[in-house]
Amino acid sequence: MRKLKVDVAVMGAGTAGLVAYRAAKSQGARTVMIEGGPYGTTCARVGCMPSKLLIAAAEAAHMLDAAPDFGVHPGEKRIDGVAVMERVRRERDRFVGFVLEGVDNIPDEDKLRGHARFTGPHTLVIDDHTEVEAGRIVIATGSTPTRLPKLDKVGPNVVTSDDVFYWQDLPRSVAVIGTGVIGLELGQALARLGVRVSVYARGGSVAQLTDPVVLRKAAHVMGGEIDLHFQTEIVKAEQEGDEVVLCMREAGEERCARFQYVLLAAGRTPNVADIGIEHTGLALGPNGVPLFDSRTMQCGASHIFIAGDANNERPVLPEAADHGKIAGDNAGRYPDIRPGLRRTPLTAAFTEPNIVTLGASYKLLCEPGRPKFAIGSVSFENQGRSRVMLQNKGMLRVYAEYGSGRFLGAEMIAPRGEHLGHLLAWAVQARLTVDQMLEMPFYHPVIEEGVRTALRDLAGNLVKGAVDTDPADDEPGT
Repeated sequence: MRKLKVDVAVMGAGTAGLVAYRAAKSQGARTVMIEGGPYGTTCARVGCMPSKLLIAAAEAAHMLDAAPDFGVHPGEKRIDGVAVMERVRRERDRFVGFVLEGVDNIPDEDKLRGHARFTGPHTLVIDDHTEVEAGRIVIATGSTPTRLPKLDKVGPNVVTSDDVFYWQDLPRSVAVIGTGVIGLELGQALARLGVRVSVYARGGSVAQLTDPVVLRKAAHVMGGEIDLHFQTEIVKAEQEGDEVVLCMREAGEERCARFQYVLLAAGRTPNVADIGIEHTGLALGPNGVPLFDSRTMQCGASHIFIAGDANNERPVLPEAADHGKIAGDNAGRYPDIRPGLRRTPLTAAFTEPNIVTLGASYKLLCEPGRPKFAIGSVSFENQGRSRVMLQNKGMLRVYAEYGSGRFLGAEMIAPRGEHLGHLLAWAVQARLTVDQMLEMPFYHPVIEEGVRTALRDLAGNLVKGAVDTDPADDEPGT
């Protein structure tokens, strides 16, 4: 077996791993990057980019359906599923190609192929061909779609989101398991492309929302377009021919339905179970992920760092890149450990309307011991620009700190919420007060005027002062 000694070994060549490798190298450390799967990153190959390509096709189809409400009557709509999926794969491969170009520019001696496992705190074995002794190690092994035991080994038509973007044609019907970001994005997109879709959730969650008012509004809005079922238990599933018979229990009643595919979209699981983590001596959390400092990515006081989806902190691409930079820098200059840049949390589901959270969540702000906070809100049902575009659905709730008036965060289901989310996240990171935000320019007519309405409501509630009722007690109707 080949033996190699390096300063830093990076496990994984996804977004976090690539950034960590380059950061460690920039510190002058002899660094290698180890990858056992395909190069290309989760985002480019099976995540954010191909899903947006499918959503773009769905938006085009939806505009044809919406056109008569504007007095515009197009001809008969025809969706060519083969052409839709061919474009998804073609453009996806183009995005992957950009990543591969970057990997190709990495010296061959710095790239090791194979599955890496810890055999000790400082040693890794790659398949059966190489042993690496590393002064520091970065775990950037990513994540995989979560498999549900009752749907495991049913047959080839129970798939995950990773499989969708290899389809040659649009399916006839799909049952989506999960109402998180992935499930709602794919479920709505497929439905708009003419696929019979039902979406099932074990609980009552909608994407990443925690504000009960916004959550109810989101369930109402999304349920008005797609067949959406909450509080549903999967009883069993069987493959019959090219279909899956899925049996569920809902409101105490059991029923079965046939679908061409059952799509598992119940989250992703960090890839830490098969890397010999037990040989590191690290303290582990309940999900098997090493305990780490989110400012430095350092696991305990050790020489091991963890970045990206593997640490399950904020599993989105921008955070993976930031994690990788922090972990790589600290691994490269170890033992000189420094906190890195952590940005305001920002997460978006590219449904229509968009579902966005940013800054401190409602759930976080309601934790015991935290100061009371003020809430402002706006409905988009009668907001000017939203009605002009026939996209007048949704709600925005904004939060601020009593006393200082500092803006803390927001949750929303809103037209063009991806843009509103960025605007408000910047305000959080800049530590602006609500009064300062209201001094900013607002053009007319724009969606952002809805933000101003919510901020005015928030400013008024700040003036009233803290009250002894739960912030959700004044919930408007859905």
